[in-house]
Amino acid sequence: MEARATAKYIRVSPIKVKRVASLVRGKDLAEAMNVLKLTGNKPARIISDVLKSAAANAENNHNMDVSNLYVDQIITNQGPTLKRFRAGSMGRASIILKRSSHISVVLKEKEA
Repeated sequence: MEARATAKYIRVSPIKVKRVASLVRGKDLAEAMNVLKLTGNKPARIISDVLKSAAANAENNHNMDVSNLYVDQIITNQGPTLKRFRAGSMGRASIILKRSSHISVVLKEKEA
């Protein structure tokens, strides 16, 4: 059994999200939540929320024990990019790319 949760169109660069996701991949749920709490940046707060959602899905939809869950997969993909312009030198326009990302979490239960 596995429990999933996704967050889409998050306004954080996927590179920043992947750095934080690699910290918790493969860890127990409680340990992953502690690591994210101590990390303290925006992607850590978002991944923490997605982990809580996946844990709630596991408990309510699949009748899994929350204390035996671990993070099996965290997948971070690039979402759509907002393109904005800013005044550049000599009357030109320079582009600003505002990137977004999609985060998917899969939790599995440890076998006894």
